[in-house]
Amino acid sequence: MASRKSILQRSNLYMRRNIYVTMVALMVTVASVAQSFTVEQVVQLALQKNYDVRLFQNSAALAANDSRFSFGLYLPTINGQGSYSKSNVDSRNVTFGDVETIRTGAQSTNVNGSIQLVWTLFDGTRMFATHRRLAELEALGQLNSRNQMVNTAANVIATYYGIVRQKQQLKAIQEQTSVSEERVKLAERKLQVGTGGKPELLQAKVDLNAFRTAALSQETLIQQLKDQLNSLLALELPGTYEVTDTIPISTTLTLDEIMNNVEMTNTALVAARKSISVAEQSLRENRAGRSPIINLTSAYNFNRVENELVTSPIAQKYIRNRGYNYGLSVTIPILNGMSTNRLIGQSKVNLERQKLIYEQQKTIITAGIRIAFASYDNALKVLRIEEENILLAKENVNIALEGFRRGITTFIELRTAQQSLADAYNRLIAARFNAKVSETELLRLRGSLIN
Repeated sequence: MASRKSILQRSNLYMRRNIYVTMVALMVTVASVAQSFTVEQVVQLALQKNYDVRLFQNSAALAANDSRFSFGLYLPTINGQGSYSKSNVDSRNVTFGDVETIRTGAQSTNVNGSIQLVWTLFDGTRMFATHRRLAELEALGQLNSRNQMVNTAANVIATYYGIVRQKQQLKAIQEQTSVSEERVKLAERKLQVGTGGKPELLQAKVDLNAFRTAALSQETLIQQLKDQLNSLLALELPGTYEVTDTIPISTTLTLDEIMNNVEMTNTALVAARKSISVAEQSLRENRAGRSPIINLTSAYNFNRVENELVTSPIAQKYIRNRGYNYGLSVTIPILNGMSTNRLIGQSKVNLERQKLIYEQQKTIITAGIRIAFASYDNALKVLRIEEENILLAKENVNIALEGFRRGITTFIELRTAQQSLADAYNRLIAARFNAKVSETELLRLRGSLIN
């Protein structure tokens, strides 16, 4: 009876193991069929499809449209006006001499037309300041758009390599699963020959199931990260896709290289400096409100009146007037409720505010570069240690597994070695990912993340 129960338990174990192997094989098959995307392809697609990038590009297009037509500030304003009217009048006139005149159906036609021109010759250089401000706003829109592209690229890269990190973690779990499966086999064999105890077998099975559960959770996490990455690309990636398996890291970045000329390369700083230029032009516009305005005015007028019947002794049958006029007009601001002074004061405050924002951004970016480089340098040092440490941990597990197979090592020692390997994998993968994130942040702050 006991033998039959043992056979059933062994059969169930083999069945579960076969199901697990089949599931892993199925996932590998699906992964091999799914299309694979490199980080360069994903970033390029994000720069084209990401909604935040496209919104900033639309704002830049609006500013470019305003700047495109700003030459109209130097052109005159020309308006045309015309009218046509026709009347039908019945009249009865009685004089003091009792002379009565009756007119029925007296029709008349009146045609008027005119063209007026107003050309501002001088307005205190307001038109030049406005033209320059619109050009600066166009450049600012392009800089803001590029800054958003850089930030989006950094977010996409971090998410992409987050997936790679979890894939490496999954491989580590699968390797640990293989070790646990071997532990179960050896524990069963030792129990059968009477050299081992059942607690060893039970603990080995518990650890094996824990790794299997961790693998399933890891698969879910990977899919969640893939969906998150796809959302950054406006769901342009297929439902099932793959990423690369490695995290390349540049080990040659230096602090001096990143800090060199950062004020000219960091897009956020360049945009902040451009905002100062916009504020300066706005101040020039408002100061122009104190200057007189000189306009050239001209007009061409046409008027024609036709009367079919005489309605009075002095009525005219036909009238036509046409001609032009021209001249200059001067408007001198004297008092407008101190509105000009108020606008100038606001512009000065806004200019100082933009300068403070620039200095604040410069401080934040400088500190960010130093923090990111410290993290980058530390991650590289840790990575070198952990790359060596993972080899030691793997060798230790192999020795412990072989010793357990021969009955030299206890299951506690083997489990401790296995846990050390799991910890070493976690530290190694984390160090590699942290180094890549810090590298990406350094390139983002320098402004060289995208070409």
